[in-house]
Amino acid sequence: MIDASINPNIEHIALRLKTIPESPGVYQHIDSEGKVIYVGKARNLQRRVSSYFSHYDDKSAKIKMLVRSVCDIRVTVVATEVDALLLENSLIKRYQPRYNSMLKDDKSYPYLCITDEEYPRLLYTRRHNIRGQYYGPYPNGRILRELQDIIRQLFTYRTCNVMGNRPCMKYQIGLCGAPCAEKQSKEEYQATFESIKRLLKGDFGDILNEMKQQMYAAAEKLQFEKAEAIKGKIRLLEEYQGRSTVVDTNVKDVDVVSIVSDERYAYVNFMRIKHGAIIYSISNEAKKQLDESDADILATVVPALHEQSKSTAAEVILPFAVPDLPEEYLKQTTEPRGDRRKLLELSQRNVESYQKQCRHQRALTQGDAAPQAVKLLERLQKALGLPTLPMEIECFDNSNIQGAYPVAGMVRFTAGKPNRNEYRKFNIKSVEGPDDYASMAEVIERRYRRLHEDGSPLPNLLIVDGGEGQMHMAQGVMHELGLSIPIAGLAKDDRHRTNELLRFDNHGEIAVVGLKPTDAVFHLLEQIQNEVHRFAITFHKDKRSKGTFRTALTDIPGIGEKTAHELLLRFGSVKQVQLQTLDDLTTAIGPAKAALVYNHYHQ
Repeated sequence: MIDASINPNIEHIALRLKTIPESPGVYQHIDSEGKVIYVGKARNLQRRVSSYFSHYDDKSAKIKMLVRSVCDIRVTVVATEVDALLLENSLIKRYQPRYNSMLKDDKSYPYLCITDEEYPRLLYTRRHNIRGQYYGPYPNGRILRELQDIIRQLFTYRTCNVMGNRPCMKYQIGLCGAPCAEKQSKEEYQATFESIKRLLKGDFGDILNEMKQQMYAAAEKLQFEKAEAIKGKIRLLEEYQGRSTVVDTNVKDVDVVSIVSDERYAYVNFMRIKHGAIIYSISNEAKKQLDESDADILATVVPALHEQSKSTAAEVILPFAVPDLPEEYLKQTTEPRGDRRKLLELSQRNVESYQKQCRHQRALTQGDAAPQAVKLLERLQKALGLPTLPMEIECFDNSNIQGAYPVAGMVRFTAGKPNRNEYRKFNIKSVEGPDDYASMAEVIERRYRRLHEDGSPLPNLLIVDGGEGQMHMAQGVMHELGLSIPIAGLAKDDRHRTNELLRFDNHGEIAVVGLKPTDAVFHLLEQIQNEVHRFAITFHKDKRSKGTFRTALTDIPGIGEKTAHELLLRFGSVKQVQLQTLDDLTTAIGPAKAALVYNHYHQ
């Protein structure tokens, strides 16, 4: 990390770096006058932005000048890397930052336009100078050109600038239906373009299914080259289907606002959308003075941000109605659909991320125990070789009785303290019998797949309550999900006491971290382990006492939970119960019930 001799604002910047999420998005470097001097995109915002302020001597002269000028950093979280690419382009055009390379011709990403004519055409363009309906932009020009080729092969339509009154060569080779010579009716031609519009909007499931059937048919006839060509078209269509959800040119000029709040603070995100592109995005924190509702806060904040951003929008997309916002000032859309709904969801992700950043920053700077907690976490970071300070730590533990009533618990520690609002309970769904590895794999996969799909911030450290086997299992789940959450393990001795902290070294091998039992870091890890064990056990006991568990055994007529419980305790799993003889079952639960169970599985 650079020092104050290079940038006098480094203390503030270092604090900001610790709160930036590990999510895809766009970052903006701000100078002392509040101007945006650089805009960049990143797959991992935390890692990318932090890289500017380390290994200063190895940086280029331009980067050194940039680093010396930065006073603050602003980030916007997005759903995908494609969204980050599009937003970066929009912000560079808006702010024209000093340190960004600018294109001399100021070209934009290309669009497809369906012209507003009696017999429409499909045109490739970079400008909004044609009357019609625009689709895009497309950051990958190659995919767009190939998409045009696919559409050309799927549909017939005119490409001539001026319609004549007789068929041309395009009709002869099957690329146009010749509406000019009335060989294709106007209704049929318009129906073709309705299909093209649905495809461009992403509603092309029927088209994909039809192409797949054509591919299979060609393969059955041993026409492998034709099948491979169709497969290429399917792949391109599917790649196109996964394009950006942030931008849609049908959304002409709107504001998007979302809010989250707690007892003391409210957090608001405001986004400006112009011709479908995000041209302005900012998140603010407001300290509540009275017991204001979210609607009361938005009634004040929305007009202020609308004026501050010099917005010309006549529509604002909100998560709920704001009664004190005059409709003649801004039309409210509170139950958005389609692309407007996606924009509101993006704004919501940003405000939730901003809330976590603010809480993180307060945890680092406020309270008597904050400096001590930070030092403790910095020591843990150094011991495990973590890329970031482990402000958010999650730990999992399983609980069952010989495989019966299997559950798991997860606890989260924020700034070294339990964050009980983030604790989670899991019922094991896919594992039969006492298999701790499979149970742990299931809940870790469920937890982080959901966070990843929702775009929610991930923890800085995952701790598994177990040794090498559990760590390798967790690592496998991370690889499957494409995530890079650091993993540590807590191993126990023969007396079931924590005695080792394990980590993956630079070669991917598991190494023991030397910590004394009297070390404060060791006590923190022990506290986390005890807390997750207590939480999982409590959940298990609650479920068992309430009798809310069901197994395949309780589905047998005449077999209740008590009998099922006795069988599972004796034999370990439902599968083992199925393998028992009638005599074994009789010994366990008596002849009458044994006959019910045995007959159920053997008749």
